[in-house]
Amino acid sequence: MKITAIKTFLLQHPMTRPTGPSNFYYRTRTTLIIKIETDAGLAGWGETVAFSGIRDLIEQQYGAILIGRDPLAHRSLWRELWGQNFGNGMALGGVDIALDDLRGKALNVPVAHLYGGSLRPRVMAYASAMNYIEGENPADYYPREAVKLVEQGFRALKMRIGGQTIAQDLAAIVAVRKAVGPDIKLMADGNGAYSLGTAMRMGRELEQQGFYWFEEPLPQSTPDYAGYEVLTAKLDIPIAACEGLTSRGQFKEAISRRAMAIVQPDVALAGGIGECLFVAELARLWGIQCMPHCWAGGLVIAASTHFLSLLPDASWSRGTEVPMLELDRVENPFRDKLFKQSVEIKDGYVTVPTTPGLGVEVDEDQLKHFAT
Repeated sequence: MKITAIKTFLLQHPMTRPTGPSNFYYRTRTTLIIKIETDAGLAGWGETVAFSGIRDLIEQQYGAILIGRDPLAHRSLWRELWGQNFGNGMALGGVDIALDDLRGKALNVPVAHLYGGSLRPRVMAYASAMNYIEGENPADYYPREAVKLVEQGFRALKMRIGGQTIAQDLAAIVAVRKAVGPDIKLMADGNGAYSLGTAMRMGRELEQQGFYWFEEPLPQSTPDYAGYEVLTAKLDIPIAACEGLTSRGQFKEAISRRAMAIVQPDVALAGGIGECLFVAELARLWGIQCMPHCWAGGLVIAASTHFLSLLPDASWSRGTEVPMLELDRVENPFRDKLFKQSVEIKDGYVTVPTTPGLGVEVDEDQLKHFAT
């Protein structure tokens, strides 16, 4: 089997209402879809961020390396792709997802089997929701949204904070906790909105409300995430961070400084599932949990589900923390409308696909509709 083509599709969708985290509003959602074709009639699908230059790198440089090659020669191909572009984890992450999908189909096994097999048949998901909506007060609609998510079966929810004063955000935080009760896991994502002093103050408020983690409160000054080790040392609430890192070397530096208590590699941004597994195992040596970042369409959700199925629980205890999938609940047609077959989401859990490859089927008519 030989690779015959590598194609990319830039997808765009205008948001119904401007929605987003502390520092900007999404007015248009974008993603970059990757298709790797072969002379055997099989195709592998991947996805990554639609940042400037990524598409050209994949089509021009990666295409020259991949076309005519055997997609099953994974380690050799990965090494060449990494070395030829000075370690662009975002470009390689999307392509590696597509190669995994293709390898799974060629070998007639799900992607998780390529890495030793799943540890669990389904993955707990947390609803990544409660974003700011332009012109509305989060203290009014965050609690309503949280209650609806709990009614859908989610036992863990994440909200965005940092886009208002601490007092205003705290009103929304307290209202959500009151609305869902003490047994629902709550997390807060600051998206780099705080200074060190205000992050300390908000972290202590979240501790009082029993929040599970405080995510990326300080500016994500990659590759060092400066100041994060101060928060992990002084706050009791776990700090989750490093979604923006794109290589094992960057993660190693941040982990060894204990810049986080929960590390968040993204399979699309950090070189694929294999690299994220390396990061997760490295973090375990420091007693750091892995809860991957996932903010994309259905292909990254499927790849992240396979990745999470491979991760062990935090400890051997029956009541231990389990790895959770970040499941975006914001308007996203690349999750909801792009597939003839997608991952099964039910009662706050995602079933790990057992069909060959990623276990999802792209609707190419919808792909053409969203492609620019």
